[in-house]
Order: sequence, then structure tokens, then C-alpha cells
Amino acid sequence: MSKKIEFFFDVGSPATYLAWTQLPAIAERHHAELVWKPMLLGGVFQATGNSSPATIEAKGRYTRVDFQRYANRYGVPLNHNPHFPINTLQLMRGATAFHGTEKFQPYLTAIFKAIWQDERDMNQPEVVGEVLANAGFDPTEVMALISNPAVKEQLKAVTEEAVERGVFGAPTIFVEGEMFFGQDRLEFVEQALA
Repeated sequence: MSKKIEFFFDVGSPATYLAWTQLPAIAERHHAELVWKPMLLGGVFQATGNSSPATIEAKGRYTRVDFQRYANRYGVPLNHNPHFPINTLQLMRGATAFHGTEKFQPYLTAIFKAIWQDERDMNQPEVVGEVLANAGFDPTEVMALISNPAVKEQLKAVTEEAVERGVFGAPTIFVEGEMFFGQDRLEFVEQALA
């Protein structure tokens, strides 16, 4: 596999969730390696002066409708989480801790499903613990992993890499150095891979 799809993501973004439902199949179709880059979207926003579309009422309303259009197109469930926005620092440390292991995709599946399908309040540690336990994780083990200084540093490093490469939001995808922002650019990702 010589082609690579670099996927900078944060689980707190509905657009990221939508892209996550599609990218593995896109990578498979094009015999490309999907390189997962867990970053902290809050850190990217802080570094770039950007903010969530939800901070502008009219834009927030529109993007919710638009995300639903994409969910319908992709045939995937998407519910607007009433607890949005979610502080994803601990969740993204978890993604970083499991990155490169067989637990990475089950972890992402549990978190994405909890936020964007089941509308769980993932700002609450007890809810996160319950979601993880139901997905077969030991919440105590996860808490120990996300407290590891190396995990914290790795998340910070990938977030800094994202900013250095021009990332201002999530999801951001790179193919051969070309940047694509948002789940609505997946067709261009496919063209770049073709």
C-alpha cells in the first residue's frame, strides 16, 4: 500500500463521526493505508482562533441539517447530542492510548456510538465509565492509561503537528500532502486516491 490517507480527528465532531463511518471503505477501495491521527480539537481551535459552527446560532442550525443529509446519504444513524459540545480531552487521550492496538477501533466505536447515536452525556466521568464497561473495557485501566504522561505528550504532539500542517478543524484529511477539510470533501479524497 503506497497511498496513505492521514485522518486528523476528534470524537467530539459530528463531521468526524460521519467521515469515520466512510473512510475505512474508501481506503479499502483504493488500497490505501488509513493513518489515524487523534488530535485535540479544542487545542486546534485555541491555536488557530477557530471555533465550532455551533457557536453561531444560524450556522449551528444549518450544519445540524446538513450533517443529517450526509448521514442519510451514507445510511448511518446520527442524532444531535443535547450535551454538545463535549469536552473531549479525556476521550482523545483514550484514543491516543489505544492507538496502534487491537482495542483502538472498539474504543472509537464505543465512543462515537455513545455520542452520535445514543446521545450520552460524555462530559460525565460516570457515563464514560459505563459506556466503556459496556463495550468490554475496564474503566480503571482506561483511567490509568489516560493519566500516563507519555499519552498526554503524544496527544499534544499530534495536535501541534496538525496546527503546523494547516489544520483548523475536524476532520482534516491529507492525501499526498493535499489537505481536505470536512466530511463533505470525501469525494475529493477519493479523486486524489484514484
